[in-house]
Amino acid sequence: MTRLLKLLLLLTVILLLFAGAWFSRELGTPLGRTEGKIVFEIAEGKSVAAIARELREQGVIRRTWPFLLSYRLFHSSSSLKAGEYEMEGPVSSRDVLNALIEGRIRLHALTVPEGLTRLEIARHLADEYGVSESDFMAASSEPDPISDWDDQARDLEGYLFPETYFFPRETPARTIVAAMVRQFHENFPSEWSRRAGELGLSGRETVILASLIEEETALPSERPLVSAVFHNRLRIGMKLDCDPTIAYALKLEGRYTGRLLTRDLRWDTPFNTYLHRGLPPGPITNPGRSSLRAALYPAEADYLYFVSRNDGSHFFSRTYREHREAVNRYQRRIKR
Repeated sequence: MTRLLKLLLLLTVILLLFAGAWFSRELGTPLGRTEGKIVFEIAEGKSVAAIARELREQGVIRRTWPFLLSYRLFHSSSSLKAGEYEMEGPVSSRDVLNALIEGRIRLHALTVPEGLTRLEIARHLADEYGVSESDFMAASSEPDPISDWDDQARDLEGYLFPETYFFPRETPARTIVAAMVRQFHENFPSEWSRRAGELGLSGRETVILASLIEEETALPSERPLVSAVFHNRLRIGMKLDCDPTIAYALKLEGRYTGRLLTRDLRWDTPFNTYLHRGLPPGPITNPGRSSLRAALYPAEADYLYFVSRNDGSHFFSRTYREHREAVNRYQRRIKR
């Protein structure tokens, strides 16, 4: 009897070792020789068994039982995260299960260029990434995310920070907007707030000024010079004469055609810096870090004027006479 028990025990151990090895092999063996990217999606609310069946049907895993057994033995206290996944093949059931438990959801790059208005960002995201334009406009119309920093903000214009973001597919517009405002805060350090105070500017005024700088030049090297012109004009009470402020007001009304006419310069809107001294009432675009920094750290220059050279760069002048000569050299008169 003793010998029989020993034999049965030995056979049991052998069977367990065999089963364990088989289980480990099934769990760790990729399906075929699949290489390259493997993309699959797990819907919200699916049971583990349903997920395993779908993965097998989609050709992601070899069999359902190793996947289910491994989950129940080692991960039953964890949930499998819904979402879109992308893995580099070949992948095993173990790889897939670990990815689902850790929630390594596929992220899509979403790039917001500098110098776009709130509406232009909404349209860009709709065209390039399928984000609902109306949802984005609704979410960015609420100033609450920035109200502690700017209690005069009527919406989030100026605070939708241009950057490349990474989101899961079909991320709600409200989540995207919240991330953009958080990114603005991260790119406006406390030392900049102190610097704004030294210049006699509020945080809001700094963003407004940065938005003008952003619109006036695309060259980072010129932004401190443009900033110097605006600071110099503000200091002596001279009107800013900034074309993009009028263009922005026209955009708000859906009337901007890509160029300004002489009559536009006479249009009595609060954003017309040819008629009204000081900064416009709000940001005219969403400036990047370079323009924000330039607003706070202008070049040490006594320029009061600049004009486009029509090659992306500008000519800066100290006197009106120099400026008129530069205008005659580089620009045609504005057409009526």
